[in-house]
Amino acid sequence: MTASDPGLRRTLGVGDAVVIGLGSMVGAGIFAALAPAAHAAGSGLLLGLAVAAVVAYCNAMSSARLAALYPASGGTYVYGRERLGEFWGYLAGWSFVVGKTASCAAMALTVGTYLWPEQAHAVAVAAVVALTAVNYGGVQKSAWLTRVIVALVLSVLSCVVVVCLASGEADAGRLDIGASGGADGVLQAAGLLFFAFAGYARIATLGEEVRDPARTIPRAIPLALGIALLLYLCVAVAVLSVLGSGGLGATTAPLADAVRAAGAPWLVPVVRVGAAVAALGSLLALILGVSRTTLAMARDRHLPRALASVHPRFQVPHRAELAVGAVVAVLAATVDVRGAIGFSSFGVLAYYAVANASAWTLSSAPSARVVPAVGLAGCVVLAFSLPRVSVVVGAGVLVVGVVAYAVRRWRQAGAGAGER
Repeated sequence: MTASDPGLRRTLGVGDAVVIGLGSMVGAGIFAALAPAAHAAGSGLLLGLAVAAVVAYCNAMSSARLAALYPASGGTYVYGRERLGEFWGYLAGWSFVVGKTASCAAMALTVGTYLWPEQAHAVAVAAVVALTAVNYGGVQKSAWLTRVIVALVLSVLSCVVVVCLASGEADAGRLDIGASGGADGVLQAAGLLFFAFAGYARIATLGEEVRDPARTIPRAIPLALGIALLLYLCVAVAVLSVLGSGGLGATTAPLADAVRAAGAPWLVPVVRVGAAVAALGSLLALILGVSRTTLAMARDRHLPRALASVHPRFQVPHRAELAVGAVVAVLAATVDVRGAIGFSSFGVLAYYAVANASAWTLSSAPSARVVPAVGLAGCVVLAFSLPRVSVVVGAGVLVVGVVAYAVRRWRQAGAGAGER
């Protein structure tokens, strides 16, 4: 950083960081990934949730240790670069930016689908523009809005859980954890549900804006993850007890269908609004995270240097935020929601594989390497357990990133030779 690029302002405490992590997680899984995961795993849905939680926990612990040492914007892009070398940091950053840009589009389309299905794409674009403007005004405004959104969503989800479990339609027999979808189905469900847990990365990517990061980040990440896991478990149990795994896997609006089946149709509009608000919270936090990783990569010239600019008044990476908002708006106008989930999961799992490999290098003690080893293995297994289309497209995008990196290094080497 230079005098004209002073860096970002440290204003976020533990509570702010936890709320931003929750805002990113709550909404993605409950309203988008739960149904396709049930379709894949059948009665093994809760097993899939448990597997996703274990992998997410390992990733969270690895990320927390690394973030405390490297409290800069960029998350695993920075950790991979510092611990493994420039290429691995670049690959992590590329995976994150591409995968999470797809997530942004999916969340924007979720807003449109719930609020105005006939004009879903138009509403999605409007949501992206509005939240990009909020982020442009400063990270504290984003944290405040996220806090309001999280409070509203938690209230709606609590109502869903109580209504479903207290209804006469609830049947504990529907919670059979036998894996009717087989081991492959459970792993595929875990990979899809991992899409929901990945929000804690937002805390790490905001490392340059967190007060006392060595203390704040290791506390905020497991707190946010633990709260999200408890919430997911309660909602999954409540919805399964009413719809069963077959009914859950067949629906496109699982929570709305669950409260309707539980005899509370009056709650359906509330759930629809809650889903839209939750998706807005996820979208807000996602744009924050992607723009900060874009900032870090631009500082190292892996992306155009102009994107590294920090606004002198608002202390935000304003050009990166505008660029990310523009790309997401285009995607939101054209892509499909469900197709983005698997693709996003592949990219984010690749990102965390680099995080765990980086954490492996922090200590040679066998006990300190158990968590990153389990996390790394879990990321690889879940990534290649996703639907085939997601794996093929995801791997293809990673190859494009590797080629772009190789071309850039080749040009740099040629320029250096010319100067000599």
